[in-house]
Amino acid sequence: MNKTFHILLCIFLSIIMFSCKTKITDDPNARLSFSADSIKFDTVFTNQGSSTSLLMVYNRNKQAVRIDHIALAEGANSSFRLNIDGITNETSSVSNITLESGDSLFIFVRASIDPTDKNNPVLVEDNILFVLNGQTQNVALQAYGQDVEIIKATIFENDTTLLGLKPYLIYDYVAIDTAKTLTLAAGCRFYFHDGAQFVVFGNLNAQGTLEKPITMQSDRIDNLFADVPYSMVANRWDGMYLVQVADNPEATYDINHLETRSGTVGIYCINNSINLHPQLKLKDSRIHNFGLYGLVVQNMDATITNTEISNCAQYCVYLSGGEHIFTHTTIASYFNNTNVRIQSVGHEDVAAVYIDDLNKSSQPTKASFYNSIITGTRQNNLVVATAFEQQYLGEISHCYLRNDTIDLPSLNDITYYQKDNKVFRNEYYRYQEYVDYDFTLDSLSPCRNIADSVIALDYPLDRQGKNRLADGKPDLGCYEY
Repeated sequence: MNKTFHILLCIFLSIIMFSCKTKITDDPNARLSFSADSIKFDTVFTNQGSSTSLLMVYNRNKQAVRIDHIALAEGANSSFRLNIDGITNETSSVSNITLESGDSLFIFVRASIDPTDKNNPVLVEDNILFVLNGQTQNVALQAYGQDVEIIKATIFENDTTLLGLKPYLIYDYVAIDTAKTLTLAAGCRFYFHDGAQFVVFGNLNAQGTLEKPITMQSDRIDNLFADVPYSMVANRWDGMYLVQVADNPEATYDINHLETRSGTVGIYCINNSINLHPQLKLKDSRIHNFGLYGLVVQNMDATITNTEISNCAQYCVYLSGGEHIFTHTTIASYFNNTNVRIQSVGHEDVAAVYIDDLNKSSQPTKASFYNSIITGTRQNNLVVATAFEQQYLGEISHCYLRNDTIDLPSLNDITYYQKDNKVFRNEYYRYQEYVDYDFTLDSLSPCRNIADSVIALDYPLDRQGKNRLADGKPDLGCYEY
């Protein structure tokens, strides 16, 4: 009898508790709580759709509530779509959702914007409306839609100029055929899908400007997680390849004001012939955050000026065969120098610059650096692999080096790393204190005021257009303090 009574009592109490819990309030003062009062998307490419954002809806009332409607204010005409708690397809509205006291539901929000036939981003807005007991609450939605020109697996077979009126979204690859010239106008913007490549079998004439640089990056322009954009993550696309071929024996690659980031390789220059001498000119540019190399030059002459090459998992610069002259360059190897795991690959213990003068199948290698910075997390950031160091032809003059094991005959006026040096403004990324790597000079940088002023005369403006001759004491690297 006691046992039966105990069971009945438990059932009775459970019914009471369940009844209390599921009692739905009709109080007009009841309110919902949200994880955010607005959701903002970065630029969304038209016809492509955005990533998905999450909104949490909480019932902090003492009783259950019945949400009469959850709806987009613009209805079916909205540029946004909702998925409520994962149990509905993407929609613009749902009705009659019961939410227990202390419970929550998930709303997944996605933006999809129709083509606008405009060159500049267009703002689209809406609101998610929550109707509860005759009262309406809202969460604002905002996104910028950008029309793009989509290029899929395309080889241009004639001389071609890309004007860049709209951004280019690249799938698979875009290439220029042999003996033809691809011209990129100032302001061209390239967004590359996963694994996509930019390939030049002919010639390249890329004429960005300070005000309108040419940019290349992944098409993931949203965030990896809160406050960390995908632009911080390498290997999001492949890279740029400059390929010398036999039927284009005097290839030229003239690149000004290029900003490329977050792929596998920055610029990979390939020439398999020791008899051909293609020419690379790279000026006022930035190659940053790549999963392998920043700049590779094989059997090619190269002139690099006023350029930053930074944060690569392997060598920032790899040189093998040809004559290479680096002037006022900043080469900084701080890949994964952070307190949060954001990269898909680790940073191996490699030098920032590797000069290979041992490959017998390559042209002789002569790499020289003037008024430049070569540094990073490694103790030795410049490696010259040559059979006879004292006969190496390259010159390193008026440079800052983090090195302790280099012995070349042509080292002149070198400033070496000291433990307490603060070279750059920001060479370490701290999560939740978001400040991107910044390789401009610190106010106390040892690289200030020590450049060769005669060499600097040929490059009076730094990468950002600042006059490095104004104070009569030019600084090392591509940035004048």
